[in-house]
Amino acid sequence: MALKFTLEDKLEAVNGYLQGIKSYTTLAQEFDTSTSVIMNWVKQYELHGIEAFNKSYTSYSVEYKLDVLRYMNDNGTSPNETAVIFNIPDPSTIRKWRRVYEKEGIDGLQSRKKGRPSMKKETKKSIPPKGSVEELQEEIDRLRMENAYLKKLNALVQNKEKSPNKTKRK
Repeated sequence: MALKFTLEDKLEAVNGYLQGIKSYTTLAQEFDTSTSVIMNWVKQYELHGIEAFNKSYTSYSVEYKLDVLRYMNDNGTSPNETAVIFNIPDPSTIRKWRRVYEKEGIDGLQSRKKGRPSMKKETKKSIPPKGSVEELQEEIDRLRMENAYLKKLNALVQNKEKSPNKTKRK
């Protein structure tokens, strides 16, 4: 599970490194994360300032995702470097885009609705007019189901009566 870091945490780490007080490794240990996370924070801060950390949920368009992937491919940058350049908070987002694009193509990059799909409301069948072929066919189907049910019920009752496990009373 990914840890959530506050704006203050990120700024403290960045300032600690930029002021030369602490190393990437020391900061990573203090914040219980990896050195690459701290390095990304520092690079993002150097490139975009404090705005790099003011993130809310962002939905990226397919074109934007393709631009990011193209840039990474054309320039040979890593997902970490690309995330810093495009100010994407988590490099794993770019890795996921690349994996999906390689597997499913452009269609895989389309945003999908999250959560469970909504339940479709059943539309009531239109009631066929009296005496029509459809109405008569529905009645035949219903009667066949009733007949089959009664036959099974009768067979079960008869099997129970013939059962050898039944004890006789005197």
